[in-house]
Amino acid sequence: MKPFNVGIIGAGHIAEKMAATLARMEDASCLAIGSRTLSKAQTFAERFDIPRAYGSYDELIADPDVDLVYVATPHSHHFDVTRRAILAGKPCLVEKSFMADASEAAAVIALAREKGVFVAEAIWIRYMPVRDIARKVLASGVIGKPVTAFASLAYNVSEKERILSPELGGGALLDLGVYLLNFVRMYFDEPIEQISSSCIKAETGVDASESITLTLSGGILATLQASGWSQGDNQGVIAGTTGYLVFDDLINPTRLRVCRKRHVVEQEIPLPEQITGFEYQVRACRDAIAAGLVEPSKMPHAETLYIMHLMDRLRTEWGVKGFE
Repeated sequence: MKPFNVGIIGAGHIAEKMAATLARMEDASCLAIGSRTLSKAQTFAERFDIPRAYGSYDELIADPDVDLVYVATPHSHHFDVTRRAILAGKPCLVEKSFMADASEAAAVIALAREKGVFVAEAIWIRYMPVRDIARKVLASGVIGKPVTAFASLAYNVSEKERILSPELGGGALLDLGVYLLNFVRMYFDEPIEQISSSCIKAETGVDASESITLTLSGGILATLQASGWSQGDNQGVIAGTTGYLVFDDLINPTRLRVCRKRHVVEQEIPLPEQITGFEYQVRACRDAIAAGLVEPSKMPHAETLYIMHLMDRLRTEWGVKGFE
């Protein structure tokens, strides 16, 4: 099988995780790293044993041996670099949140479809095995009819520039809240009928913490909380008429727990061992590209756009700086 070569654009923390993942994969590898300076790219390449280092994004995009461009820059830079890659005919996997807003997302997806080039959002929870496993558990009726969901995601990342800066698309929603919205969409097929929310803003004007309540058809309620200014338990719970399903970690669970009475675990479901969890999205991209598709089935363009529109609506209501 021909090696599946990934080129990483951006040399920050999330790029490091992808590089570490690719280093341990047998069916994919990191061929190149592109940064704004050659010295930074070379340092990154040496650390992860990457063969090629480029001092510009365009050089990496032009590399004929790169099969997939992984865009790991701040949200504010996703649009320009992804657009250039698509125009060059390069498939792209773009870190969440996909773009800075829904208009950018729509433009990039329209361009990808026009050019017949694959592009996908790297929201890794959508690609993990836990998604199919949990949906089967819910469909089995073991917790009865699911009627409520509770999820929180909070890390104290308030000192990070990408979180603090409006110019970089900062704030808790694009970085953390996006996972919560995807969590609901992954496990409930019912449409969202109503949204209510509240937000606390940081001194820079970005959203620091938020509470979001979604009312879905069929009498389903989802309560979500995200914060970049505190440390949370980061669990997810889907509660039904006869029990509840617990995700021990919202974004990278190691097991599911089925409970019928408070804190009494009736069934514990271990999840498959993995490298980091990033490998699943890489394989999904590889398979979709090999099949000549422009989007992955696990995260179709329509879902990316739906989530982006939800986040635009919330940020508009909150008056987030840069998105008033």
